Amino acid sequence: MRMQFREKINVLYEDNHLLVAEKPVNMLSQGDATGDTDLLSVLKDYIKEKYCKPGNVYLGLVHRLDRPVGGVMVFAKTSKAASRLSGQIREGTFEKVYLAAVRGKPRKRGRLVHYLDKNNKTNTVTCYRMPKGNAKEAVLEYETLESLVSAETGDVLSLVRINLITGRPHQIRVQFSCSGFPLYGDQKYGQHVNKPGQQLALWSASIRLIHPTLKEEMVFKSYPPASYPWDRFETIEKMKTINVSRFEGNGGITGKRL
Repeated sequence: MRMQFREKINVLYEDNHLLVAEKPVNMLSQGDATGDTDLLSVLKDYIKEKYCKPGNVYLGLVHRLDRPVGGVMVFAKTSKAASRLSGQIREGTFEKVYLAAVRGKPRKRGRLVHYLDKNNKTNTVTCYRMPKGNAKEAVLEYETLESLVSAETGDVLSLVRINLITGRPHQIRVQFSCSGFPLYGDQKYGQHVNKPGQQLALWSASIRLIHPTLKEEMVFKSYPPASYPWDRFETIEKMKTINVSRFEGNGGITGKRL
């Protein structure tokens, strides 16, 4: 079952310690009770076949993306790399930037601070503006890059770039919904304004890290697909033409298909 996704996986970078790939939307980051195809297993198969490795293949999952979210993900090919990358995440030096299309027009720049409480039984998160019970602090910073009128509904859509300061479940989706700007296509936290079948517009656009053994800064980038509503924003096309050496360092590697 996993093999049918092989040609759809874009490998952005690979060496002895790292494997960086672009997760397709609606694919699991790792396996769960559904038994559906997941990126971690697909990439293990890729390593096993490419290098003719017998037995089980090690590939460490150091962070996750929600199922409907696509974009860049970093995996560790060694336990040493996994440990050092996990340390960077704890220390806040593993920087994740997302792009999202939200309904409405947020301020040009902002910092959102909420307290999130996850219900594991329903897989939903409740947002509070003040500390409450076991709710955990969630912080992000954003910049509104472009706003336009939706051809679909006549509503305003805005493209925002988001820097995650903390990494809580469903954080971006919940915080923007709580602030009055639900993400386009979000059926869980924006069902009052979104229609069934609309794809969630949230994309893991870049990850900045320190290579676990080379100690060099690397940045890996990925851009949303040319589908609605992403294809409505001129800013995304402009991003693709920005000087690679300035923003991508050694990590701006041309992707290849599995």
